[in-house]
Amino acid sequence: MNNILEFLEKDARLTPAQIAVMTQSDEGDIKKAIKEFEENGTILGYQALIDWDKTGREYVNAVIELKITPQRDCGFDKVAEKIYAYPEVESLYLMSGAYDLHLVIEGRTMREVAQFVAAKLAPLESILSTSTHFVLKKYKDKGVIYGTDNQDERGNCMI
Repeated sequence: MNNILEFLEKDARLTPAQIAVMTQSDEGDIKKAIKEFEENGTILGYQALIDWDKTGREYVNAVIELKITPQRDCGFDKVAEKIYAYPEVESLYLMSGAYDLHLVIEGRTMREVAQFVAAKLAPLESILSTSTHFVLKKYKDKGVIYGTDNQDERGNCMI
């Protein structure tokens, strides 16, 4: 049944009938499995991946690395819960390495992102330091390549 999840992860628009054909299974069994995956929280949701650069929408994405002090008896979890509750937060990961948390946010402007860091993150007692990086261009996200129809104005570039 994991292959059902793999198919849906690559294309959430697939119907149970299409998945049944691809897995040589019964459509009813596929519908039942998908329902169980949704009910037990294995499937958390379905989303479209949008290339917002092809629209008039103004936005900026930022990656913020956080070094934090874990809380006694809670580790990183309570700090993470406080941070992921902010609506600006798209993703939050506990990491190994130099920083503890890796945060992805979206704002309308760089100033708005900076204000989020200054007003909401920096005042948290557990935050020791932050490092903010602005996304300048997306090449690939969640396995999807962006902007293959855009040609580089410099001609053929060799790597």
